[in-house]
Amino acid sequence: MTRHRIIIDTDPGVDDAVALWLALASPELDILGITVVAGNVALEDTTLNASRIVALSGRRDVPVFAGAPRPLIGPQRFGKYVHIGAFRPELVPAEPLTLQQEHAVDFIVRTARQAAEDHNPITICAIGPMTNLALALIQHPDVAKGIRQIVTMSCAFTALGHRTPWAEFNIYADPHAAHRVFFSGIPLVIMPLDVTFQALLTSRELATLRECGGLPGQAVARLFETFDRSDVQRLGREGGPVHDAAVIAWLLQPTLFNGCRTRVGVVTDGETAGHTWADFHNKLNAEPNATVMQSIDEAGFFSLLTQVMARYGHSQA
Repeated sequence: MTRHRIIIDTDPGVDDAVALWLALASPELDILGITVVAGNVALEDTTLNASRIVALSGRRDVPVFAGAPRPLIGPQRFGKYVHIGAFRPELVPAEPLTLQQEHAVDFIVRTARQAAEDHNPITICAIGPMTNLALALIQHPDVAKGIRQIVTMSCAFTALGHRTPWAEFNIYADPHAAHRVFFSGIPLVIMPLDVTFQALLTSRELATLRECGGLPGQAVARLFETFDRSDVQRLGREGGPVHDAAVIAWLLQPTLFNGCRTRVGVVTDGETAGHTWADFHNKLNAEPNATVMQSIDEAGFFSLLTQVMARYGHSQA
């Protein structure tokens, strides 16, 4: 079995937690480290959340690195539940890991350079604002040689935005960083809101995860019950999206998704900063810089999520 060597760059966040638990239970993925950035909540809270999430999985061998506390340029923008801060211990009941002393950006640089030297490039799973990645590329452009691809949950095209009418949150939180990453020359795979709104976690799936998924499965159910992610008026049915988990699902089972190659870009300044566009109809006659996913097999996605999370139930039984 060929394992994906990955770094997960994240800002936990409820759906980040699901993505992390999905990855941590998957032997197909060699998680070199988890790098944390400010986003959904402040950096001190995202790092605490990440440390608790990893600890609850039992994977205390996976290092966690604190990264950028604010965007490259412009105002800091947090997520919907910033006022909550870090997850309460009763939601994610685990003694947090001790953070690594090395800065997240330095870890990305060091790991990518070594990967280039070894001719064994890594995958970056970007499921938060892209500040850490942009800083690595700005300070040391050569690290791009060690990155096979960046798989990111970000952008909104036909779905429009959720944090604002025009922008998806991970882009809105640091559009300048996203621009630097988009045009780095590194192959991109994008999971936009267009796709993640197609897979909604309902009370039935939550009950299944609570029953079969061990301590992490129980925590997923508590998090979704505490932080309401439903929007029946917009999405037309019950359930909440699990945005970031789509990135890990694509690595594990890419046949669940369909997409196309196209040119994407981001508005960095002005009233619509954070807006992303995709040239689906080749109006620009420009070289594609991304593969944008457009559809997901919802039943297959939740089947995968349930099967992988059930490993926690078996190991903790």
